[in-house]
Parts: sequence; structure tokens; C-alpha cells
Amino acid sequence: MVDLSIVVACYNDGAHLEESLREIEKVLEQTRYSYEFIIIDDASPDGSAEAVKRAVFKRQNARCILHAQNVGRGGTVAEGFRMADGRLAGFLDIDLEVHCRYLPSMLLALEDGCDAAVAQRHYEIHWSLDTFFRYVLSVGYQRMVHIMLGLPFQDTEAGYKFFHRNRILPLLDEVQSQGWFWDTEIMAQCYYHELEVREIPALFIRRWDKPSTVKPIRDSWRYLVELFRFRSRMRREGVL
Repeated sequence: MVDLSIVVACYNDGAHLEESLREIEKVLEQTRYSYEFIIIDDASPDGSAEAVKRAVFKRQNARCILHAQNVGRGGTVAEGFRMADGRLAGFLDIDLEVHCRYLPSMLLALEDGCDAAVAQRHYEIHWSLDTFFRYVLSVGYQRMVHIMLGLPFQDTEAGYKFFHRNRILPLLDEVQSQGWFWDTEIMAQCYYHELEVREIPALFIRRWDKPSTVKPIRDSWRYLVELFRFRSRMRREGVL
């Protein structure tokens, strides 16, 4: 068993995968934690699977899965958690728009007794329509989540979440979404099952050297549809 399992869900991330893994390693080498990487390519059309195989070949503490068909970010992360050997397990978006320098704060929070430590993004606002639009949509969505689901969190959607693995595994089967809405569902299940969640402030810096897989209008509509469906399910189950 290792101390920490880091799940890396890859989708068109091959160009920066190795650089980001090295950044994570530099941070973790300053700690006392043993760790492993579980790298899963979710059927990337850009050939990222080759970068994943090269990254694993270089590391004794890394394993990989290559999906033949796209599963979705949430389903990919959950698969990695089920494979993990660490007593702590988590994931972070491998583009490192929220940098891995926040990992020690996450791990300290877990060692301090909380069940989950998640990033609360603060945006570096430049005068760009893309970043401003993302910020507005994020704030609006979190208000909807608070009103509809009663969640007290400031940021359910950040792709940067770490857990005591034995406490998160039982909740994975409660989550139905395989895509981006998985983040909302897992945060809701943590809250409804009375897990202690600590939010760690973290700076989000948009990377302009890579194309984003996020389509704000399309994805916002999908989030809202899934949000209404999830609330209906929680009402049927007597949670709300």
C-alpha cells in the first residue's frame, strides 16, 4: 500500500502530460508521502494514449488504462479510485490550470481529520471574454447548486479533489453521472452522508497554449439538465 494514489484522467492531454507529471513529482518529493499514478486515457482522438504509455514506461509507480471508447471524466476518475492502492486518493486536472503546488495543503487537511479536501477556485481575471464568461457561469451555477441541493460549498466543480479512499469508495456507487456532473454528485453525496469536506482556496490560471475541451454554453445547459434530474432523484429517495 502507498500513501497516495493520484488518478490522472486524460483526454487530449498528451502534449503536456509529461511536463505536468514532473511538476507533480517535484511537489511530492518535498513531502514524506509515497505515491502512485493511475493514468487513464479516455479514448483521446489526438493520440494521447501514446504519451500515456511513454509516461508509464518511465515510472515504476505508475499504471495505465487505455479506453477503447470514451467514458467521461467522472466515470474515468471513479474507475481510477477503485483501482487505487493508496489510503488517500484523489485527482487533479492534468493541465494544471489549478497548480499542483496546492497538493500539500490538501494532504494536510486530510491528515488533520477531514474526509475530503477540494479546491475552491479563485480566478485570475484578465480582460478576456473566455475567462470572464467562465467565471460568471461558475458563480451562477454554484448559486443554483446551493438553492436546489442545499449544498454549502463554494465550488463543487473544480477538477481537484482528494479523499480518504476508504470513505469515498462506498459513495461511488451512489453517483450516476459519468461526465462532468460527477463532481456535483460526489460533493452532494459527501454532504448528504455527513462527510467532512474542507475547501482549499486555489488560483485558477487559464492556459492559452492548449485548446479547452469546455464548451461553456453547451456544457452549462447539460449541467442544468442533470442538476434538475439529480434533484428529482434525491427527492424520490427522500434526501431532499
